[in-house]
Amino acid sequence: MREFTTRPELRGTFGMVASTHWIASGVGMSVLEQGGNAFDAAAAAGFTLQVVEPHLNGPGGEVPIIFKARGEQATALCGQGPAPAAAVPEAFAGMDRIPGSGVLPAMVPGAVDAWLLLARDRGRMPLRALLDPAIGYARRGFPLMPQITDKIASVQEVFTELWPTSAQLWLNGGRVPDADSFHRNPALADTFQRLLEEAEAAGSGRDAQFDAARRTWREGFVAEAVVDFLAEPVASGEGEYHRALLTGDDLAGWSAFYEDTVSVDHAGLTVHKTGPWGQGPVFLQQLRLADALGLGGAQGSDVLSAEFVHLVTEAAKLAFADRDAHYADPRFADVPLETLLSPEYAAERAALVGERASLELRPGSPDGRTPFIPELRLAGETTGTDRASGEPTVDRTGGQRGDTCHVDVVDSEGNLVSATPSGGWLASSPTIPALGFALGTRGQMFWLDERSPGVVAPGKRPRTTLTPTLVTRGDEGVMALGTPGGDQQDQWSYTFLLRLLYGGMNLQEAVDAPMFHNNSFPGSFYPREFAPGELVVEDRFGPEVVADLRRRGHRVTAGGPWTLGRLSAVSRDPESGVLRAGANPRGMQGYAVGR
Repeated sequence: MREFTTRPELRGTFGMVASTHWIASGVGMSVLEQGGNAFDAAAAAGFTLQVVEPHLNGPGGEVPIIFKARGEQATALCGQGPAPAAAVPEAFAGMDRIPGSGVLPAMVPGAVDAWLLLARDRGRMPLRALLDPAIGYARRGFPLMPQITDKIASVQEVFTELWPTSAQLWLNGGRVPDADSFHRNPALADTFQRLLEEAEAAGSGRDAQFDAARRTWREGFVAEAVVDFLAEPVASGEGEYHRALLTGDDLAGWSAFYEDTVSVDHAGLTVHKTGPWGQGPVFLQQLRLADALGLGGAQGSDVLSAEFVHLVTEAAKLAFADRDAHYADPRFADVPLETLLSPEYAAERAALVGERASLELRPGSPDGRTPFIPELRLAGETTGTDRASGEPTVDRTGGQRGDTCHVDVVDSEGNLVSATPSGGWLASSPTIPALGFALGTRGQMFWLDERSPGVVAPGKRPRTTLTPTLVTRGDEGVMALGTPGGDQQDQWSYTFLLRLLYGGMNLQEAVDAPMFHNNSFPGSFYPREFAPGELVVEDRFGPEVVADLRRRGHRVTAGGPWTLGRLSAVSRDPESGVLRAGANPRGMQGYAVGR
């Protein structure tokens, strides 16, 4: 296995932080060293990611968080803002899908409020300690990676022709900045600085300051700047002008909140995910299918074999078909989750897996329900240039176009945090000049078809792809993990966990091992394409495995050797107290730190 490893698995007893950017990992570790706990470190890293990975997330976006405080139950924190009050299907008249760029698909921003809530209730550091690093990098500058400049280059025409406020922030005299140059965002620095100063002026108590910051974000100068910017119609990336549905009342009327995780037991562990307002339960359905298909019998190099890839892929197709047919915000839809996660349903579904790759979309009928099956748009049917179309995940050839962020933290006390920030991408919505960030476009994940449980509705959360993972054993937290990657997240993370459990790999080896995913279900992002039987693999699997998969009927696209997945993970051994961490080497940006 170790021929795939590029880095050592980190080990220590003090604390571990792993994320998609080395600066955020370093900030999180510095907060631990200053006396903070895992919750402080995660929040500080989260604010920093909003600065240094602006093509992957921002303050106008969202974040689901799963955490476990020592001695308490695992908990989900919903930082996914809902649809505005005006977001009804009729608001998108004449459209077959909600657009993926501009301000029409903007939801209530949820990430900042969620980080503030987590830090208030579970952390112990002052607000200044958590915001100062982000302010410093926005004010003094951070290094632009090629991934950022490539993204800016891809939307340069949109910026210059349609979004002048974005051009002012991200282009140098109309030109794309050089990779590895330093970029400053003084407006964002001012936003965070004013948020901090107003919070500190509101009172001396720690809770009072965090509460004041949350109120300021939702009702104060930030909300006012958002509303002012949306007063006139704004162009989408395709040049169509729309008036936003988001209002000041929407911003003021929502705040992040806690809820129970959804979980299943597997191999002596309990795996925790968000509810079906995210795609997290699809990971759990795959675990049930793993039991039904006997994937637990894999050993060693079996987890790199064509048979393993085939079974995992066919199980994923079934689970993801159910995701689109049945998942939605459970406050608005009756999701048959108990049945979907039952061993009996998994056994019924596993009987559909054969020796050949399926090219069909095959959702099940839990409790006798008729599944929602959308009108399918085959990949390649879309015409025109998709210049700014929502979450840029991994394209269908395996090429990296950017995606989302992720951060995992564990401390010596046994506290664990897994979070997947996203949205507010620089390429998907124009910059609000007074604030230095863009709004999110997560509304594109709603359906307009009234038959769908995920049809758009006021106050409803879109069925997001963001899906952190937390693992417990008994009453102890043992692992936090996750990855960016849109629809691929619960494919890559699931494969990673199976390789840990059955392949004899450590965290870093499982991160580094050749990865794969399939696109044989409707995509979650505009234009929501479907590629029957398409399987993307890193070519490090070798020609024999690729040939075997093609013989089984998979339509294999061999990507580059290091193109799929941006996983990170931290773990804790409850008996010894030893902490471990690993992070993705792909793109040379994600790192783990710890001691």
